[in-house]
Amino acid sequence: MTNKDAYSEVADAQLDALEGGLDAALYNAILDACDLIFRLPAEAQARSTAVITKDGVLMRLPVAGHPPYKVFWTIAGPRIEAVFPHP
Repeated sequence: MTNKDAYSEVADAQLDALEGGLDAALYNAILDACDLIFRLPAEAQARSTAVITKDGVLMRLPVAGHPPYKVFWTIAGPRIEAVFPHP
């Protein structure tokens, strides 16, 4: 998988918006969560909950220190699908 394929278009746009935002700590915490997913997917999966969608199963990893933000990702790859506040 190329780096380009590691993020969906939705996630890429969301991360760009967060990067340009005022909360650098939130952005960095999200990058840390993404790093965990790519480096240690089994550990990230253990820390995630599964969400069933019409397109299949997504993992939902909480962003440390920044509730209610979550990183939604798929195990295949792995690939980051979306990042947003979610209960």
